[in-house]
Amino acid sequence: MALAEKLCLTAAFVFFMTGLLTGIWKYWCVANSPKASAPRYVDIAHRSSLMYSFAAVLLGWFASYSVYPDWLNTLGVVCALGFFGLAIATYIVHGLLRDTSNQLRKPHRLGAITLPSWIVHGFMIALIVAEVGGSLILGTGAMMSIW
Repeated sequence: MALAEKLCLTAAFVFFMTGLLTGIWKYWCVANSPKASAPRYVDIAHRSSLMYSFAAVLLGWFASYSVYPDWLNTLGVVCALGFFGLAIATYIVHGLLRDTSNQLRKPHRLGAITLPSWIVHGFMIALIVAEVGGSLILGTGAMMSIW
């Protein structure tokens, strides 16, 4: 098994377990809420972790079929999975701090701190480039092997 595939399988497990554990957190919030609801970013952390776990499996399949060299597949995996993990971590932090219901709403809050817009938007641009670019590398490599 190539390194890219190992990284995908590992990330799938970590993301899936994060989804299960944040599901317990979400349940606890719902059970203790007068409105029977969890904070928005607790819910987002739970759902995104589960979705990213299956996305990691998909990227692993793409990597296994890719015609590109291992170093390029590994780069694509690291870029995409790294930002999947950073996104989940951001959602968990906002869920713990309960500091926002929309991390892109101005002013950008992180607990008691106000973040400059360029940090938030710069992170989002890097996330888009890394996730789409990494997935594009793996997906096109796999498509080239089957067609």
